Amino acid sequence: MRISITKGQKDDRIEIRRDDGSEAVTHFPKKGPIPHDFVHYAVEHGLGLRDGFLGKVAAGHHPEAIVELAKRGGHASASRAQQPVPDIVEMIQAERLVECFEADMWGGGGDNESLRSMAEIGWEQSLVSPLDLGDDAIDTIRRTIRDFAERWSAMPVGERVELAW
Repeated sequence: MRISITKGQKDDRIEIRRDDGSEAVTHFPKKGPIPHDFVHYAVEHGLGLRDGFLGKVAAGHHPEAIVELAKRGGHASASRAQQPVPDIVEMIQAERLVECFEADMWGGGGDNESLRSMAEIGWEQSLVSPLDLGDDAIDTIRRTIRDFAERWSAMPVGERVELAW
């Protein structure tokens, strides 16, 4: 799958071209210094997750339909979680971890144990098992996010980033 993220003024655009040739396009509002979906890429790619948000998109789901998929699977949000169906467990695990890396980035970074603890709380509240999150994985994901953030902040509006999934 090819992912293209175009930097916008008020929102960013994501274009997906799946391996089968099908495509999906959506816009997402700016929520932080870099696109939320790039943090998904860094986390899911960095941990080799194949059934998280991007895995669901690669399998044919439209990015905007993922929220409904989670709701149908018993998981409207961490605060209103039910035991999720097995089909969405990895997606929920990834989302909670993405939130942790975003908080880590917005807060200027912290130590690995604090990030792991934050993730474990999120997974527990979401009723999913924890992912194996070693120091090397955390460091790699942080570096990927940091490098992208530097590139993204220097990019003019209208420029795009291409990613391979």
